[in-house]
Amino acid sequence: MSLASTAATLVTLAEDAEHGGSHQSLSPYLTGFGALAALLLLLWITTRFNRDR
Repeated sequence: MSLASTAATLVTLAEDAEHGGSHQSLSPYLTGFGALAALLLLLWITTRFNRDR
């Protein structure tokens, strides 16, 4: 991939973001709380395996 095509792709992505490029069905709150729940679950699993015996 050349520098010119990469720059053109980035410009296209930036223009889409300015005009509401996000999908209408994606809720930022749902996405954020889902990511938080996944990270907390991973933290809980990690602490279960890391107990001193």
